[in-house]
Amino acid sequence: MRIGDFKETYAADEAVLRTGTVRFWLGMLGLGLAVFPFVAGEYLIYMANITGVAVVGAVGLNVLTGFTGQISLGHAAFMGVGAYTAAILDKQGVPFLVTLPIAGAAAALCGLVVGAPSMRMKGLYLCIATLAAQMILDFTFVHWESVTHGIRGLNLPPPSIFGLSVASGKAFYFVIVACAAIAVTVCRNLFRTRVGRAFIAIRDRDISAELMGINLFRYKLYAFGVSSFLAGVAGCLMANLLKVVTPEHFHLHFSVQYLAMIIVGGLGSILGSIFGAFFMTVVPEVLRSALGLFQGLDSQIMRYLFPLQTVVFGALIVVFLIFEPHGLAEMWRRVKAYFRLWPFEY
Repeated sequence: MRIGDFKETYAADEAVLRTGTVRFWLGMLGLGLAVFPFVAGEYLIYMANITGVAVVGAVGLNVLTGFTGQISLGHAAFMGVGAYTAAILDKQGVPFLVTLPIAGAAAALCGLVVGAPSMRMKGLYLCIATLAAQMILDFTFVHWESVTHGIRGLNLPPPSIFGLSVASGKAFYFVIVACAAIAVTVCRNLFRTRVGRAFIAIRDRDISAELMGINLFRYKLYAFGVSSFLAGVAGCLMANLLKVVTPEHFHLHFSVQYLAMIIVGGLGSILGSIFGAFFMTVVPEVLRSALGLFQGLDSQIMRYLFPLQTVVFGALIVVFLIFEPHGLAEMWRRVKAYFRLWPFEY
């Protein structure tokens, strides 16, 4: 049981991994992630890959919405920009490790353009502006057929790194885990810097932040750039995972889904982004598998039960919003606080 929180230096107080116990469990998590693809089947590896991509995208959106307070409904469109950029560069023979940051940069450029009106708009008005960007990019993906091939989309060959093919889901799993780990680490440390603290100040009280000397326009653009960059990286990973890019992968529905991820997981929490991505990706599959158990009872029963999984999933989200508006990250914090003092009650 931890009985003290005394720190001798500012660096120790700002440390991410403050205790040996935290470092131990983080090491165990890393070991588990390394061993997982060797003991899991193809389906579980595929679900892990989808979840890893969702983690990268959710962390990016949480930087913008959870930490900076700028609501966005265009996140999926920025992922689409990264995905199409990756597909186009791949046709030109650009290596995957070069394509990945370029895809992020292309999405970041679009994010800066969309974020430019953020100086004069906020709240629902900014939300509508990002929704307009989503609609414009959706239209572009479908109708700019000379580049995107319309609804047919673009096919990608298996990526390779340093001449080694990562065609299988097991091989690409390590690429996605590495990208997710880098995104989480960078964003976690971002909020220990001046830029990250400026994001939080803008979210909490933008007028006071401006009076303190924070350039609102500049830092809002920074937030849009970082968020869109990670969205582009997530889109590139998704394109190379699915081996195809089509407009239906980046519809408005997915922007809403990513917004739900960070709300369920916890706004303003990097850990909440991970929890939310896991919840929104895995729980629908669990519900689908659970309903499949009833398929053998009656041939007609699935016609009624299959739509029910969407209702149950939506009800779970509503329950979280009512009973724990701070998300899964807050629930995890309370569990840790309880066991930190256990078996004492004070």
